[in-house]
Amino acid sequence: MTTPRDIHAYLAEFEDIPGTRVYTAKRARKGYHLNQFAMSLMKPENRARFKADEAAYLDEWKLTPAQRAAVLARDYNAMLDEGGNIYFMAKLFSTDGQSFLQAVGTMTGMSTEDYQAMMVAGGRSPDGVRSRREQAALAAVADAASEITNTPVPDGAADEERR
Repeated sequence: MTTPRDIHAYLAEFEDIPGTRVYTAKRARKGYHLNQFAMSLMKPENRARFKADEAAYLDEWKLTPAQRAAVLARDYNAMLDEGGNIYFMAKLFSTDGQSFLQAVGTMTGMSTEDYQAMMVAGGRSPDGVRSRREQAALAAVADAASEITNTPVPDGAADEERR
């Protein structure tokens, strides 16, 4: 039998995975209105109203300023950070005439073609840094190493210092 774990500590571990946003209950609560907005785009009349005046349509939803800005900028990574669910966000990029492949490709900084080729080849490599804490530690070591200077010691100077 396993020992009980603190659920909050367990869920916090998900935040350590670089480039990954695990859709937890906390994230779902944060993004409730954002996701409801996205789901509203399933109806043709709502898509037409949104396309006619995005800002006015968004005024009808209880979005946070960050959620609203993310939608207007089509910043899907920011929408996920603000509690958006990628499958609900699909309603938005479909409204814009984008495929899932095109929209998700924009989230990687890659071209659609490069993203598609990577996925067809098996996706991202599992090799590399697997935690944000590990990334931060490696960055700190690199910063410290960059401050080290390799100044040559004049002949005999090391002997003088030891005396």
